[in-house]
Amino acid sequence: MLAGVLWVQGLASLPGPAMFLAWLACGLWLWRSATRWRWLGAGLVGIGLACAHGTHSLSLRLPADLSGELLQVRGHVSGLPEAGEGAWRFGFTVEHGEGAAAVLAGRRLQLAWYADPGESLPPMQAGGRWLMAVRLRPPRGVANPGGFDVERRALERRLAAAGYVVEGQRQGPPATAQALDRQREALSAAIARAVPDARARFVQALALGDTRALDDYDWTVLRATGLTHLIAISGFHVGLVAGFGALLGHGLWRAFPFLARRWPRPLGTAALALALSLAYTALAGFALPTVRTALMIAVVVLARLLRRPQGDGQSLALATIAVLLVDPLAVLSPGFWLSYLGVAWLLWCLPRAPGQGWWRPFIGGQAVAMLGLLPVGAWFFSQASLPAPVVNLVGIPWISLGVVPLALLGLLLHPLHEGAAALAWQAAATLMQSLWQGLEWVARWPAALAWLPEPGLASLLLALAGAFWLLLPRGVPGKPLASLLFLPLLWPATDRPGPSEADLLLVDVGQGLALVVLTQRHVLLYDAGPAPPRGLDFGEAAVLPALRAHGVRRIDALVLSHGDNDHAGGADAVRAGLPVGRTFAPEAWAHDGMQACLAGQGWQWEGVRFTWLHPTPFFPYLGNDSSCVLRIEAAGAVALLPGDIGRHVEARLAKLPTELVRSDVLVVPHHGSDTSSSLDFLAAVRPTLGLLPVGHGNRFGLPRQIVLDRYDRYGTRLLDSASLGAVRLRLGRDGVQVLERLRRDRPRYWRHAPAGGTGYAIGIPPTAKVRRAGTDQGRRLGDGADHRVGGAGAGHHPGTFLESSAQGSAARRPGRGGP
Repeated sequence: MLAGVLWVQGLASLPGPAMFLAWLACGLWLWRSATRWRWLGAGLVGIGLACAHGTHSLSLRLPADLSGELLQVRGHVSGLPEAGEGAWRFGFTVEHGEGAAAVLAGRRLQLAWYADPGESLPPMQAGGRWLMAVRLRPPRGVANPGGFDVERRALERRLAAAGYVVEGQRQGPPATAQALDRQREALSAAIARAVPDARARFVQALALGDTRALDDYDWTVLRATGLTHLIAISGFHVGLVAGFGALLGHGLWRAFPFLARRWPRPLGTAALALALSLAYTALAGFALPTVRTALMIAVVVLARLLRRPQGDGQSLALATIAVLLVDPLAVLSPGFWLSYLGVAWLLWCLPRAPGQGWWRPFIGGQAVAMLGLLPVGAWFFSQASLPAPVVNLVGIPWISLGVVPLALLGLLLHPLHEGAAALAWQAAATLMQSLWQGLEWVARWPAALAWLPEPGLASLLLALAGAFWLLLPRGVPGKPLASLLFLPLLWPATDRPGPSEADLLLVDVGQGLALVVLTQRHVLLYDAGPAPPRGLDFGEAAVLPALRAHGVRRIDALVLSHGDNDHAGGADAVRAGLPVGRTFAPEAWAHDGMQACLAGQGWQWEGVRFTWLHPTPFFPYLGNDSSCVLRIEAAGAVALLPGDIGRHVEARLAKLPTELVRSDVLVVPHHGSDTSSSLDFLAAVRPTLGLLPVGHGNRFGLPRQIVLDRYDRYGTRLLDSASLGAVRLRLGRDGVQVLERLRRDRPRYWRHAPAGGTGYAIGIPPTAKVRRAGTDQGRRLGDGADHRVGGAGAGHHPGTFLESSAQGSAARRPGRGGP
């Protein structure tokens, strides 16, 4: 069944209802029959269920004709609203929509409400009812190697749209459906009063799953020490509470023997364990990881209450089937695999012989979990914490057996005596703070967190096979050889260009520019994407993951073409994430430590020649017109990177000798604005291929149709980041090769991609060679658009609002797009 569900997640599009319902019916018929084909029936049921849930989740998305429109919706705040700097971010369940918005009734939105300058926003509470005027867009993010998949997360959470509030008015009493979240909000405020300093954030996270107070630094420390899974309520803690419930039931039946006459002790302890785990899951706001764990516990307890015999393997299989029946899309979540495989490895490997004591199984469990889950962690997060095994030996008992019980004790005492609850919470905060000081010390070790290149499916399977081999019983031969199976995952062979060749990677950063140039042994980054004041820092969320996915550990040269935010905004995040050699910028704008990009100067790497064409010496800083223009020549193939230059600078470049400006590849100046791409400039450059960095739904309406007509006139093929995501080219002896267009070459049914194989951009097959001679006439590019939610400042990314509060933001924890 799991295999059937997984197969669907690799599809580029889902079959129609008639087909998957037929598969489901056939699967049920085969599954219920006791024949050798029963396994096939379970697989067909998994396929049918996954298709049905995927189709339903996609049907909830905002209709395209309502994107960007002003809509009136009435509903209530779902979950805990998060206060930011001059903004609220919150989930919103629509109860009623006015006019065209009526189609949104019953659907979930992710909204942001920004304060106007000099004004403050009204208080926002869980369950509060509001009448709001909103502008929405279907969930959409950028698509890059190693980057976070916003559309996958929206599918998994059944989100209809992301957007921002134009105006809001409170409406009536809070929604009764959100009474639990209101209680969580009240308890979180009580913890903040009891522990009136920053230490309260950990108690709130561990007791209630409220991670709103954790900042980027906190998540960085947790990631570097491998303890992210223990902060906020996780499936592990739900199981821990269930264990406390079983111990409590065991004690009650011993203290009151007459209970056994009414209900046998094993059944009573199982029921009490389930009750406490469900209560704790409710305190966590029914977060998906806790719901999955509670469901697994419920299935096992139900089997025991029905007196059905089952072994450990049967219990795990039954619990997994229950999770897949309820939500097949759970396989898109890293938490599902970490919990499922973690339990499977432990059940298979840990000894059951008596007399083992407690410390041997505990240390053995850590070793098994570390080795068995390393491939999955590398697949989803492309990172590994080197000190995690040692830190977990201390952190797991410290948090799970010390901090969490004290935090839960405070919750139990709060209705009875607030002072006693405050003492318990203060003790939990003190205990956590003493551990936190050690974690900060470990996290300062430069090698604490290792970033891994983006792995392939084959390397994941080889690593899992290696883990299986290493965890076989003693005496199995060839175990040292099993470690070699991890090499493709930990040290994959990166597809770097050869001598005198260069790769160009246009990173999808929305309405901005970031382009990576790779030679055989060097890396140049031309611009670093935007980092708007109220949006996502694409230097951290898109550029760094793309660089790490290609195995880049150092940037030899960083070029900031000019000072506009959409080009230079992400530079600080890039510098913080990777060491940078030289930094180039326009002479009149360059800061301390930067070198000027001056026309006529240049250098050479592995036979690839880099030459500045603009600005000239003593050229004043004029914003766009001062952009550093870089010419790259690799084995006769030429690329031109002009930044945001306008017509006046283009006119000067057009007068340069032909051999300097004629290029095979041109990064379209100023994102397709009519202020650039003049006819004289295109006549001089004569590009065969154009890279168009443009955002989906951008408020500037770029690229302009008149500009597209000019490129069409010269037969230039355009590849845009709005519809294709990240684009990778190779310059070499064979001319220009298109190696990858991420949205088209890695299709998923939940991801927006060009329809019919072409979409907005010209259809060029993967690895196609594009030469100046014999170029086919290009077609026009459709409208590009920015992934921003529009109007409330530049660069608001829906993915900012889709992140799990329990896991940190997409920028902090980049993950892969699913198995």
